[in-house]
Amino acid sequence: MSQRISALGLDLGRKRIGIAGCDGTGIIATGLTTLTRGSFEQDVTAFRQIVAERQVQVLVVGLPYTMAGEIGAQAKQVQKYARRLAEALSLPVEYVDERLTSVAAEELIQGENRVPSHNKALIDRKAAAIILQQWLDERG
Repeated sequence: MSQRISALGLDLGRKRIGIAGCDGTGIIATGLTTLTRGSFEQDVTAFRQIVAERQVQVLVVGLPYTMAGEIGAQAKQVQKYARRLAEALSLPVEYVDERLTSVAAEELIQGENRVPSHNKALIDRKAAAIILQQWLDERG
């Protein structure tokens, strides 16, 4: 019997955070919601509810490396926020290279005959699911 896994995939943006979860088997990632960022305390309150409902064990955060594969200013901001969030929620945090996940998410939305520019929150949610799926596949 394999161990149950409950992870949250996060696509951290300046305005919104795409959030994805996985089934208990850790095979399939699904977009859950998109959080419009408020104060850090407001964000933590929203996350506490999701973490409790889903019995989350780990946060999986997309890290926006530069195309050269380096950690730039944006990635450092993401790491700083993710560390603060993980500490506030008493959860470990792991990072996944998120280069091009938003592009892949936009392509999925276009494939559903939707307009990406009208669905920014959906892009964030799908990007979070891609991030989490990548992490699950690497573990698998």
